[in-house]
Formats: sequence, structure tokens, C-alpha cells
Amino acid sequence: MFEKIIQWADLPARVAMSAIFILSGLGKLSAFDLTRGYMEAYGVPAALLVPTIAFELGAGAALLVGFGTRYAALLLSGFCLVAAMVFHRDFGDQIQQIMFLKNVAMAGGLLLLAKTGAPELSLERMLSKTRGMH
Repeated sequence: MFEKIIQWADLPARVAMSAIFILSGLGKLSAFDLTRGYMEAYGVPAALLVPTIAFELGAGAALLVGFGTRYAALLLSGFCLVAAMVFHRDFGDQIQQIMFLKNVAMAGGLLLLAKTGAPELSLERMLSKTRGMH
């Protein structure tokens, strides 16, 4: 019974995990100058803003549709850990401590997704079935 229930768990997991990156990328686009200032305040070069937006949107979309899932999840896991160490290291501020732990937890979930990939309801699965038919 449990196996039947969790058989399709990768889709809602990918939707949930991709949402934060897609929304974050869109948020950075809509508040470009503010985000640039925030990054520079932490010593991150402004030149990294556009690649960061592209990465969040691209890797988030890859998770969402289940294409290159393992690679995207692994890269996003590292991204979460770097962001935690750069932007959320002030443990004297409870909000920053929570944000740090959120990033670490997301990295852990993404590592599990990197291990399992997207076995069901994914572009990867659809393409593998198509290739198998030819």
C-alpha cells in the first residue's frame, strides 16, 4: 500500500522544490536593482546577478518538468549551501538562522532528488519511453 502511495511522490516533490527557485528568479528580475544592491552588500559581484537569475529559472524549470533532474538537483543543492554561507551566516539574527537552516534542509532534499531522479511523470520518463519505441 505504501509503495502505491509514494509511487508518484516525485512529481509533487519536484513542483514544491522548483517553486522556490522559479519564484526567486522572477523576484530578482522584478527587483533587479534592489537585488544587485543586496548582493553587493554581501561582497558578491553584481556581474553574477544575471547568471544567477538564469540558473534559478533554468534549473528550477528542469526540476519542474523532470529533465536533467539529477544534475539540476545536485547543482541547486550546492547553490543552496553557498547561498546559506554567504547570505545567512548571522546566527545572532534568528531570521537569518532560520533562513540558513532552510537552505541546508533544501540542500538535503535536493540531494535525495539527485539520487532518485524523476522516475515518474517527467520529461525524462517520456523521452526514454519514446526512444525505447524506436
